[in-house]
Amino acid sequence: MIFKKIKIGKLSLNNRVVVSPMCQYSAKNGSPTKWHYSHLLKLINSGASMLTIESTAVNKKGKITHNDLCLSNTKQKINFKKLIKFLKLHNNIPLTLQISHAGRKGSSQIPWIKSNTPLTKKQNNWQTVSASPIKKDKNWPIPKSLTKIEIKKIIKDFAKTTKLAMLAGLDGLEIHMAHGYLIHQFLSPISNKRTDEYGGSLEKRCRFAIEIAKIVRKVWPKNKILGARITGTDHLKNGITVKDSIYLVNKLKSIGFNYVCVSSGGILTKTKLRFYKGFRLKFASQIKKNSKILVRTSGQMDDLSFAETAIKKKEVDFVAVGRNFIKEPSFIFKYSKFKKEKKILNNQYLRCI
Repeated sequence: MIFKKIKIGKLSLNNRVVVSPMCQYSAKNGSPTKWHYSHLLKLINSGASMLTIESTAVNKKGKITHNDLCLSNTKQKINFKKLIKFLKLHNNIPLTLQISHAGRKGSSQIPWIKSNTPLTKKQNNWQTVSASPIKKDKNWPIPKSLTKIEIKKIIKDFAKTTKLAMLAGLDGLEIHMAHGYLIHQFLSPISNKRTDEYGGSLEKRCRFAIEIAKIVRKVWPKNKILGARITGTDHLKNGITVKDSIYLVNKLKSIGFNYVCVSSGGILTKTKLRFYKGFRLKFASQIKKNSKILVRTSGQMDDLSFAETAIKKKEVDFVAVGRNFIKEPSFIFKYSKFKKEKKILNNQYLRCI
């Protein structure tokens, strides 16, 4: 079942395993560097059916760090186009770009230098923004609450990035609505205490996400893949619930989205999230059951026997795997040999796995 094709919109994936976006913090002025070429070349030949390029900011202040990818101008579009062309020469699987705005999680140190630490003035920090002036963590600065005019400007930035992604030759787009970034900050009652039309009730907290979704759907071609990474639950008291997520997912479905990838946590540094095999599968399954949209999930889904069982039981339609592609690059090929699915193996490597 895991090696069965799946149609997403007008495009087909050769199997049910895709590469999850993984931030590399290795861009220069928002553009991909030599690191991205070598890193993504390995991933595109991993046996996965689709490759999602890491979270890419829709404007300069939407970055997490200074070294994030960004797609907001012509020069960046040209550099992305070169990367896409290079990757397509090696394997013509669908290439998707995840787009985002970091909000209050921005202006941050690169994780391997100093994890979960904001930049200082000497490091050219910037004023972060959010739904409400609430800190990400105790040692972080207070973000500026976005005005309605500023909200409209960010929505337009998502539309601009969408158009640039189309011109760069990408096959799919994934809007990042999870992991504590700006859209999530509007969705969660933990971080959104607004009293205007963008805060309060579930409907109002979803307004920002839905307005972005609508404008992206309007710009993005219907023959290309469109999805969103969403938060199944905040893993916190008084946070986003599965019921809230089902409401949002059904809205995205009605707008014309092809899939959602169910993630969780991230609105605060510490939550009640516990890690174990398939720890997001239960609520991903609930969302699938109640939304009638293709559902993908992540979260220790690299045991392909386990993932295949979940797909057979119709708990999810496909899975996203990230770190295991780095730790064990041939794990899909090993499983395909075990399942006697030779079609996924390159002939040159048949004797190596």
